[in-house]
Amino acid sequence: MANNTPPTLISRRRLLLSCLALFVLAFAVRTLTWQDNRLDAWKVQTSVTHRYKESARQLVNGQFKTFLTDVPRLGHPPGYPIVLATVYLTVGESDTALQFLQITVDSASVVLLFLISLELFSLSVSLLAGVLAALSPQFAYFSVLLLPDSLVVLPILLALYLIVKSRQRFNWWRLLIAGVFIGVSCWLRANALFLPVFVGVAAALTTSKGKRVSAAVAVLAGAVIAIAPITIKNAIVFHAFIPLSLGSGQTLLEGLADYDPKGTLNIPNTDLGLTRQEADWYGRPDYADGLFNVDGIERDRMRVRRGLTTIAQHPFWFAGVMGKRALASTRLDPVPPLRAQSPLSHPVDVTTLKPIWSEEKTAVWPTASIVWVTHNQSATRGFYSGYAQLRIEGANQPQTKTIPVSSFHDFVFEVPIQVLEGRIELKVISGGKVLGSTIVETDDQSGYQQGINVELPFVSGNNSELQLAIANSASAQSKLTFDRVRLFDVGPSSLTWLRFVRAPLRFMQTVFKTAWTIPVLILGIGILIQRKQLPSLILLFAVPAYYLIVQSALHTERRYVYVIHFFFLVIVSVALCWVTSLIIHFVARRASTS
Repeated sequence: MANNTPPTLISRRRLLLSCLALFVLAFAVRTLTWQDNRLDAWKVQTSVTHRYKESARQLVNGQFKTFLTDVPRLGHPPGYPIVLATVYLTVGESDTALQFLQITVDSASVVLLFLISLELFSLSVSLLAGVLAALSPQFAYFSVLLLPDSLVVLPILLALYLIVKSRQRFNWWRLLIAGVFIGVSCWLRANALFLPVFVGVAAALTTSKGKRVSAAVAVLAGAVIAIAPITIKNAIVFHAFIPLSLGSGQTLLEGLADYDPKGTLNIPNTDLGLTRQEADWYGRPDYADGLFNVDGIERDRMRVRRGLTTIAQHPFWFAGVMGKRALASTRLDPVPPLRAQSPLSHPVDVTTLKPIWSEEKTAVWPTASIVWVTHNQSATRGFYSGYAQLRIEGANQPQTKTIPVSSFHDFVFEVPIQVLEGRIELKVISGGKVLGSTIVETDDQSGYQQGINVELPFVSGNNSELQLAIANSASAQSKLTFDRVRLFDVGPSSLTWLRFVRAPLRFMQTVFKTAWTIPVLILGIGILIQRKQLPSLILLFAVPAYYLIVQSALHTERRYVYVIHFFFLVIVSVALCWVTSLIIHFVARRASTS
């Protein structure tokens, strides 16, 4: 499926229309994803987002010295706060403006992936890769989070695009700029610190023999130029060699603890657990206030030494950990696809409304066993004395009685609740469909979750009856108390016509499953090897190889490494187009012989 037609021979009009169509499709999918998640996006890594915003406010308020010397903020590079500050100075402190900036950048990444693929393969493969990237629920979801992960993708793709363009006609400056773009990505997230090494090797292996060393040096030099200002600043201000940020010790230790469920290493797997352990070990209660608040640089280096010592003591176990984590990184994050209906369009304010349905404590869950809590028992938890306590075990899913509702209306469930143990999911269901859901869990610091009044907004769509259900979420058993549950009708839904757009997009997003993408990816790799397209495979696998090898040594969340799936989609598209061509030839042969 190699591209035998140079991209320059494809008409500019056709190329422009393809790029425009992919951008519009990607932007539309991400906008609908934003519409679905705009009220909940801030809940992902809330404390991290808060620190980013605090740093951005320092810049907006002209507190440059504080921004440059704030050790507790050294847990992340300065790039994302700078982006936030730029948005704040332009349009004010707006999450929506930031999210649409990220949506635009991520949509541009889809177009760039198409252009990279077009340099290596046919137009059909490239268009399919672009369409898959545009539709991907993972890419769309990460673009609306108030985190830098989606912004990291574009500079990395730009770097690969320049390297791909240079494989036939060597251009040292182009490769230098490619390295600079990788360095720019490091300003946003430190995960790509050693990526220039892998990309430099890929550039060397795919260029002419006499230019290989120059190609690798150019990429490395560009990255050093981009990263150096941060490193120099850290050396001047903190008198320490800190290439980008702190945090490698913390992620190394927590990465070890992730695969030590019995706790034999005595390493906590959370930031809070780590700081509390250090406070206890060193007799410094102030260490529990944060990872870097007190003696941050020294403590991070101590964590690195502790982690390396543990690895040296268990080298084969650690190799297995890296393998398991690398395998886990290839899986698609199970993010929700687009909703079938447009989300709530009315303000979630029920203070002036009368409930259309409410139920007292023990009558809420008619199928569940209710245990009453005495005043003293409840008081020890600091909440709802005398309220009902509900115990949920395993897959048990208590549900309310069926509640009649108006179709195509906006609703809000109000549930005063306190989780005493575990992690639960409240969800609104109708005929097996989930109309809305939210997670409530215990607090890491107190050991239980303080009582809150959960408001669960949802849209009824074309449903005329529903139920409120409660279930364990990644927890074998949960206990909670609650008070009167109420349901409010806040008015007719708007943008109901979008269901005709959402339905096909939602259907296409549901096919993004690891179960088939990984086998097809392996098939695509085999096809490229069989066709001796090793240079293309090397270029496409440079970034995934780095993250699967280097990042697998550390604690990892899939959003840290989801850039690898951009490249995977190109290889998947090679395989899908190959299978399609086989089917077409088979059908044509059968038709000609009949």
